[in-house]
Amino acid sequence: MPQIVAQDVRVVYPNARDRTEFVALENVTLEVEAGEFLVIVGPSGCGKTTFLNAVAGLLPISSGSLTIDGREVEGPGPDRAMVFQEYALLPWRNVRQNILLGLELRGRARGPEVEAKLQRYIRLVGLEGFERHYPHELSGGMRQRVGLARALITDPSILLMDEPFAAVDAMTREVMQGELLKLREEMRQTVLFITHSIDEAITLGDRIVVMTARPGRVKAVVPVDLPKPRWAYEVRATPRFHALRDQLWELVKAEAKRV
Repeated sequence: MPQIVAQDVRVVYPNARDRTEFVALENVTLEVEAGEFLVIVGPSGCGKTTFLNAVAGLLPISSGSLTIDGREVEGPGPDRAMVFQEYALLPWRNVRQNILLGLELRGRARGPEVEAKLQRYIRLVGLEGFERHYPHELSGGMRQRVGLARALITDPSILLMDEPFAAVDAMTREVMQGELLKLREEMRQTVLFITHSIDEAITLGDRIVVMTARPGRVKAVVPVDLPKPRWAYEVRATPRFHALRDQLWELVKAEAKRV
């Protein structure tokens, strides 16, 4: 059984002021295998973040079915963690305190095993020596590493990432892509990743879901049949990489014209 199954998912935002409805998602049907890295692309406003929030349990669906491991999603759970575009760090907490936040909320932030775990993730994301630094003392890439470590330390089986590298510069973005792939190979989580970058989608994804313009539907699911690691220059220079980019660009461009 796939780990995540969406069947005819519809999400509607009611507008009580004028008694209208805003349809964000319509008849979204999708299956995600355990351990898969699934990337979602599409024009702005197509419901990508809405779908991610529904999987996270932060937003109820209006109709259809959305299950994880065979159970209907009824709210947030410890099996899922989110990494946001804008870091979402608490400015009055230092690096180690921000990373521990998720464990604190679950009452699991004390003991020698927690300290060992904290140090492991600080090391994995390359923040050794910055444990006592506050967010304003960190670069954008370092702040996103804090957010990633905060998500990973709770041991989720599903990692939900909403354009996590959009706010960093191009060079940092490529570095973070490589680091994410290395972490994912070690941790083996299922990843749902939203991006507007087609190159990033091809670099990271096992499959790429292309969404239609609003209301969001699944227009196409494109497998990425390229060898890994894909951040290697040799892979990005191959004709197949460019063929995938052209295919995805045509799919997305057609929807962007409808916005």
